Amino acid sequence: MRQALFGIATPMQEDVPPAQTPIPDIVIEAPAKPAQKKKVAKAFTPKLRVTLRVGNEFEGEMQDMIHDADTLSTLLAEQEAVKAARKKFRYVEVVSVNSM
Repeated sequence: MRQALFGIATPMQEDVPPAQTPIPDIVIEAPAKPAQKKKVAKAFTPKLRVTLRVGNEFEGEMQDMIHDADTLSTLLAEQEAVKAARKKFRYVEVVSVNSM
Protein backbone atom coordinates (compact mmCIF):
# COMPACT_ATOMS: atom_id res chain seq x y z
CA MET A 1 0.00 0.00 0.00
CA ARG A 2 2.85 2.31 0.78
CA GLN A 3 4.26 1.77 -2.67
CA ALA A 4 0.94 2.66 -4.20
CA LEU A 5 0.72 5.90 -2.29
CA PHE A 6 4.31 7.04 -2.24
CA GLY A 7 5.99 5.11 -4.98
CA ILE A 8 9.06 3.01 -4.75
CA ALA A 9 11.03 3.73 -1.65
CA THR A 10 14.40 5.22 -2.31
CA PRO A 11 17.08 4.61 0.21
CA MET A 12 17.35 7.63 2.52
CA GLN A 13 20.68 9.30 2.67
CA GLU A 14 22.03 9.56 6.14
CA ASP A 15 23.25 12.94 7.27
CA VAL A 16 26.94 12.51 7.71
CA PRO A 17 28.46 15.18 9.89
CA PRO A 18 31.37 16.97 8.25
CA ALA A 19 34.75 15.74 9.23
CA GLN A 20 35.76 17.42 12.41
CA THR A 21 39.09 19.08 12.55
CA PRO A 22 41.17 17.96 15.45
CA ILE A 23 41.20 20.38 18.37
CA PRO A 24 44.71 21.73 18.89
CA ASP A 25 46.32 21.42 22.26
CA ILE A 26 45.47 24.16 24.74
CA VAL A 27 47.34 27.34 23.88
CA ILE A 28 48.06 29.67 26.76
CA GLU A 29 48.40 33.31 25.82
CA ALA A 30 49.87 36.01 28.00
CA PRO A 31 47.20 38.30 29.45
CA ALA A 32 46.72 41.51 27.53
CA LYS A 33 48.15 44.64 29.07
CA PRO A 34 45.48 46.89 30.53
CA ALA A 35 44.81 49.90 28.36
CA GLN A 36 46.08 53.13 29.80
CA LYS A 37 43.30 55.44 30.81
CA LYS A 38 43.30 58.76 29.09
CA LYS A 39 43.43 61.66 31.46
CA VAL A 40 40.33 63.73 31.20
CA ALA A 41 40.91 67.44 31.40
CA LYS A 42 39.12 69.12 34.24
CA ALA A 43 35.86 70.51 33.13
CA PHE A 44 35.63 74.26 33.43
CA THR A 45 33.35 75.18 36.29
CA PRO A 46 31.89 78.65 36.07
CA LYS A 47 32.49 80.74 39.15
CA LEU A 48 31.44 84.12 40.41
CA ARG A 49 33.30 86.07 43.05
CA VAL A 50 31.05 88.02 45.40
CA THR A 51 32.57 90.81 47.47
CA LEU A 52 30.71 91.65 50.67
CA ARG A 53 31.12 94.24 53.38
CA VAL A 54 30.27 92.65 56.73
CA GLY A 55 30.18 93.69 60.36
CA ASN A 56 28.49 93.12 63.70
CA GLU A 57 27.92 96.76 64.69
CA PHE A 58 25.49 99.16 63.04
CA GLU A 59 27.53 101.84 61.25
CA GLY A 60 30.62 100.42 62.94
CA GLU A 61 33.76 98.88 61.59
CA MET A 62 33.11 96.85 58.43
CA GLN A 63 35.30 94.15 56.92
CA ASP A 64 35.55 93.02 53.33
CA MET A 65 34.71 89.37 52.70
CA ILE A 66 35.05 87.43 49.45
CA HIS A 67 32.87 84.43 48.59
CA ASP A 68 33.33 82.22 45.49
CA ALA A 69 30.14 80.65 44.12
CA ASP A 70 30.01 77.80 41.58
CA THR A 71 27.20 79.16 39.45
CA LEU A 72 26.58 81.53 36.59
CA SER A 73 23.54 83.15 38.15
CA THR A 74 24.47 86.39 39.90
CA LEU A 75 21.32 86.26 41.99
CA LEU A 76 22.05 82.76 43.29
CA ALA A 77 25.68 83.66 43.95
CA GLU A 78 24.60 86.76 45.86
CA GLN A 79 22.07 84.81 47.95
CA GLU A 80 24.57 82.06 48.69
CA ALA A 81 27.22 84.58 49.80
CA VAL A 82 24.80 86.51 52.03
CA LYS A 83 23.57 83.27 53.61
CA ALA A 84 27.15 82.21 54.39
CA ALA A 85 28.03 85.65 55.78
CA ARG A 86 24.94 85.81 58.01
CA LYS A 87 26.21 82.83 59.97
CA LYS A 88 29.00 85.02 61.43
CA PHE A 89 27.96 88.61 60.88
CA ARG A 90 24.82 90.58 61.61
CA TYR A 91 25.08 93.24 58.91
CA VAL A 92 25.88 92.26 55.35
CA GLU A 93 26.14 94.49 52.29
CA VAL A 94 26.89 93.22 48.76
CA VAL A 95 29.59 95.31 47.09
CA SER A 96 30.10 93.52 43.75
CA VAL A 97 29.62 90.29 41.83
CA ASN A 98 32.35 89.50 39.26
CA SER A 99 32.93 86.47 37.06
CA MET A 100 36.23 84.62 37.42
